[in-house]
Amino acid sequence: MKKVITSVAVLLWGVAAMAQKLPMKEYVDGLMQKMTLEEKIGQLNLMVAGSIVTGDALNTSIGGDIANGKMGGVFNIKGVDRIRALQDIAVKKSRLGIPLIVGMDVIHGYETVFPIPLALSCSWDMAAIEQSAQIAAKECSADGINWTFSPMVDIALDSRWGRVSEGGGEDPFLGSRIAEAMVRGYQGDYSKPYNIMACMKHFALYGAVEAGRDYNTVDMSHIRMYNQYFPPYKAAVDAGVGSVMSSFNLVDGEHATANHWLLTDVLRNQWNFDGFVVTDYGSIGEMSVHGLGDFYESTAKALKAGTDMDMCSKGFITLLGKAVEEGKVSVADIDLACRRVLEAKYKLGLFADPYKYLDSKRAKKDIYTAENRKAARDIAAKTFVLLKNNDNLLPLQKRGKIALIGPLANTRINMAGTWSVAQTPDRYSTLKESMERALDGKATLLYAQGSNICADEALQVAAEFGKTIPRGDDKVMKAEALRIANEADVIVCAMGECADMSGESSSRVDLSLPDVQMALLQELVATGKPVVLLNFSGRATVMNWEVEHVPAILNVWYGGSEAADAIADVVFGDKTPSGKLTVTMPRSVGQLPLYYNHLNTGRPVQEDADTYYKYRSNYLDVRNDPLFPFGYGLSYTTFEYGDLQLSNASMSADGSVKASVTVTNTGSRDGVEIVQLYIHDIVASISRPVKELKGFERVALKAGESRKVEFQITPDLLKFYNKNLDYVLEPGEFDIMVGGNSKQVKTAKLLVE
Repeated sequence: MKKVITSVAVLLWGVAAMAQKLPMKEYVDGLMQKMTLEEKIGQLNLMVAGSIVTGDALNTSIGGDIANGKMGGVFNIKGVDRIRALQDIAVKKSRLGIPLIVGMDVIHGYETVFPIPLALSCSWDMAAIEQSAQIAAKECSADGINWTFSPMVDIALDSRWGRVSEGGGEDPFLGSRIAEAMVRGYQGDYSKPYNIMACMKHFALYGAVEAGRDYNTVDMSHIRMYNQYFPPYKAAVDAGVGSVMSSFNLVDGEHATANHWLLTDVLRNQWNFDGFVVTDYGSIGEMSVHGLGDFYESTAKALKAGTDMDMCSKGFITLLGKAVEEGKVSVADIDLACRRVLEAKYKLGLFADPYKYLDSKRAKKDIYTAENRKAARDIAAKTFVLLKNNDNLLPLQKRGKIALIGPLANTRINMAGTWSVAQTPDRYSTLKESMERALDGKATLLYAQGSNICADEALQVAAEFGKTIPRGDDKVMKAEALRIANEADVIVCAMGECADMSGESSSRVDLSLPDVQMALLQELVATGKPVVLLNFSGRATVMNWEVEHVPAILNVWYGGSEAADAIADVVFGDKTPSGKLTVTMPRSVGQLPLYYNHLNTGRPVQEDADTYYKYRSNYLDVRNDPLFPFGYGLSYTTFEYGDLQLSNASMSADGSVKASVTVTNTGSRDGVEIVQLYIHDIVASISRPVKELKGFERVALKAGESRKVEFQITPDLLKFYNKNLDYVLEPGEFDIMVGGNSKQVKTAKLLVE
């Protein structure tokens, strides 16, 4: 005999499904009138529901809390059936049947993994970035996920910080466009079953941690916040992002999670954010370590500041009741936070259908499809940055003997890169497999691992974080690599960081190629054979020796589940590289933080000066300029820029001017050039950067083709926040610059009257 379910929640669910036809405010008002204070606090509690890293079984210990209305959402759980089991508890066993929101770190793809976000930014292709977010949303929503902790839009100027891999690089204008594209891609208009909620992070300034050390402190002026660090956050808010994650660091001496100025004055009152704020993992519990009060005080401060949901510290669920009794917080404070969480669930359509994201048929047809994989492969190829190509060594001809050497040549689990928690690496190709397919018997591929990732076994184990590259005897492996290198016509080296040498908790002070890999590379170059270096990395790396001695260098970052095929496409010339750097490549880690849009100094030297000048702003031992500037990247063809033309030499404060330049593909292959627009405010009320990116366009040109590229210079592009934090356009002279990178530009003068 079937068990008859008589739960009040089931009846309420049916009522709720009909009631969501009501406007959001009216619906949420009605629901909150039915809720107890404890149930309202329960909506502010977010907990881990399982382990997506190890594949452990469902964390059933939280089932009781869900049934008792003490859980608003869960994360770190994969699979429709597991998520359905928890949603069943919420809908059928809790008193009011309020559904759960289900989150995951879907950072750059789900099972179809796209390049790491830093690599995606190097495509400068907003349509492709939006598409990558759409596909990620489609896949994870087919597996029960309706909320992603992405995009990370932190500006990062110091590549020692491992999490530079998760963001869009060093520039606020480009970072803003990426933020908008990703929010659009994830969320759409929430109407489709594959629209999920995005979570912009980390608010704020996390990318500016001192010494590039993760979780470290941050301190900066408000002028710098508004002009250099805030724009991508605001762009995500303006694009309608549904949620925001507060950061671990201090802002003005207060923890971001309990910073009223940041979360309420700026985020809500100035920027009109209408979603909810969630903490980062356990951050309320960390506030006391900063010396900001005990756990009880921290909990109350966080809520009062504007934090709505507590991730894993259990401060809200255990202490807010007491805080109300003692007057530390009010019922109105809790109501406001609860309302924001419930509104998010309303926007996602969970009240109309708690099982909207739990269609088991979708998981079979929408995840890791041929269509998704093709998109990932095509996009990955756009992210690779060709740094050097002497004598047009690349692309390689499919003939003779090719030696593929390096610890990253025959690994599949490392291809996806850091923060690819839902990946299924058994289905991904190694570079060796992809190159063999691409050659299809036309040439012989010889292979040797050649070395370990690094000499120190303990360091390699820590760096790989569960990902395995077999360790062997470096002398034996090197000997085997040199043997096949001497047989080959050309050598391809797959070297660099393993996937988790960048990412969270992966800060580094040595950004050069690890020791045993460098020793191997030097001996391979010494053979006299032509060498191609495929540099795998999640950050800007120091490559002085490589640039001087290796004929061809292709920075391939971590290209996702289809990276190996995409690399083969570019190496053998089926596709032409078009990526451009979005981080400045230093000559030495001692230059960091290093970025193109810096302020001037009263004692400057010529940027590329080799001579040391006493009593000038330079180093004794290293030139000021980078090894490779922001915006740099070569192609298999060449491009030439004509003179920059302005439609008018002057512009009124409410007018506009058109800047145009003719770009010609002067090579023998078709290619894509990323044309970049920069400005410099020559005299202003506060010192302004020497260059600022204000526009860009990907331009496809056939061999020999010319095209006029135009940019509209508008007042908004010339505005900045002054010392009073007013957003102003000041009259005066501006340099308008257009070029293929931030260093090589054509310039014209514009007078703003």
